Parts: sequence; structure tokens; C-alpha cells
Amino acid sequence: MPLSDSIELREVGLRDGLQLVKQFPSTAQKQRWIVAAHAAGVRYFEVGSFLPAKTFPQFADVSELLATVAGLEGARSTVLALNERGLNDAFASQADEVALVVSATEEHSQRNARRSRVDAVELVRRARALRDGTATDKRLVAAISMAFGCSIAGQVDPAEVVRLTGECFDAGADMVSLADTVGYAGPSQIVALVRAVQPVAAGRPLGIHLHDTRGLGLANASAALDEGVCAVDAATAGLGGCPFAPAASGNIVFEDLVFLCQTKGIATGIDIPALTAARAILAEAMPDEPLTGALARAGLPLGHVQA
Repeated sequence: MPLSDSIELREVGLRDGLQLVKQFPSTAQKQRWIVAAHAAGVRYFEVGSFLPAKTFPQFADVSELLATVAGLEGARSTVLALNERGLNDAFASQADEVALVVSATEEHSQRNARRSRVDAVELVRRARALRDGTATDKRLVAAISMAFGCSIAGQVDPAEVVRLTGECFDAGADMVSLADTVGYAGPSQIVALVRAVQPVAAGRPLGIHLHDTRGLGLANASAALDEGVCAVDAATAGLGGCPFAPAASGNIVFEDLVFLCQTKGIATGIDIPALTAARAILAEAMPDEPLTGALARAGLPLGHVQA
């Protein structure tokens, strides 16, 4: 398939990126991060989740961050909802998009959300009914975690992912994102699964969420883009990981993803040096957290023209 005409590069560092860190930026530092990334050209921000502040203090300021994104021209925000209460909070918020998680394996679903996969799909259905009942235009995204392999259950049958993708779309999701939560896949697996789910997607948007656990994150992103996915998640400096997934590690590096896209002739509208400079905010806020990234280490090639 040809490359999608419109690619969303989605900054998930403020949510997924802060799940496993021992220290995290203050609200003011997060706001500086958002503003700096927006100035560099980033337009999609997953800013947090509506969870108990005592358990997840890194997301206590989600409403303030949503307001920050809402004040930036062309910027769109996403929040994660894990239960009915989170859904109600999300729909009452300034978020442009609400994301829900449906695990590819029953084992991870119980560990991550304490619910069955059937109940997870039903939550997508209730989210659609809630959206329709409130006459809001928030987009609904269903993320299928552990889609390429599970560090609890092991191998995942691609047919199960195809089935869940169809069920999520039937339940009312506007987009389904396939997540390699623990970095099990290589490019061939990415291609095979994306092609397998395209018939049930029937032209509706597909996204990809990749972790670089085994060093194949960018190769997998390239393969997914070649297959026509329209949205790719990444995190500044490669932050991230799932607290309920053994062996989880960081997301693919946002700056490196932008460079990949530019080498593939995909116009991103993102200035890599400006985006890389925003890492200084994270280094200041989280001096003990590792910040990764090839572009930050080596810089752009001499003469590189940004797309």
C-alpha cells in the first residue's frame, strides 16, 4: 500500500512516558514541554489519564494540561480512560480524543485493568453511547495492547487481534491502534498483522504504538508506515513502559521517528533541532531518568533538508 497522505505523529510521553518513572516534571515543566513541542511542530499530545491522584500523582494535573493544549493553535489532546468513572471525567473534560485499552490476551487484561476482554470491548461500546448522548465530537480510539506478543501469556494468535479489531470498530471506535507493548515484533510481523486487520478496518483509521525493547522500534514504524497506518505513537527521549507488563521499556523516540519520516519523504512540519532542544526540560525535571535517542546523540546529517 502507498504511504498514507496524512500521518499523525502522536506525542505520548506525558502519559505512557511517565508511567514508570521515579520522578516526573512539575505541572509548569510539563506545560513548557507541551509549548516547546508545539512550537517545533508537534500537534498531537496524549497528556494523561483520569486516575486516583494518590496512586498516580504524575497525572493529577491532567485537566490543567488539557487546558494548555486547548490554548495552542492546531493542537489536539488525548486522555486515557480505564473505567466508567474515567470515561465520565474524560467526556466532561477539554480532551479532543478519548483512548481506551483492550488487551489482546485475557491474562494481560486482568492484570492491567482487572476486567475481561469482553468487558473491555463493552467499555468501548459504552463510550460511544456516552459520546452520542452528550453530542460531543470527541474521537474514540481503542488501543489493542500486547497485539504482537505478551510478556505474561506469550505468543498471541493474530486471529484474536483481527477479531478484537473488528469488535472495537463495531462497538464504535473511530480508530484502532495496534500496540507492541513489550517490543516483541519485527517488521515482518508488523506487516502481516496490519495487512490482516485492514479488511475488518474497511478503510477506517489504523494506528501503531511501538516500544523499542529489542531495538526494532523504528524498523517496525517504517514497516507500518509503508502499510498505510495513519498514526504513530512515540515519546520524547524514548520515555515509557507499562507497569503491568513484565519487561516493558520505553516508547520509540519521537525525534528519531520524525527523522525516519523525513527520510521516507513524509512531510511532518516538525523541526527536529527545536524538538530535540525540548529534551532539556526533561533533563532538568528528571535528572536520574535515562533519556535516549540517536538524533540527540549524533545530530542531523550534514546538509539534511527537513520535510
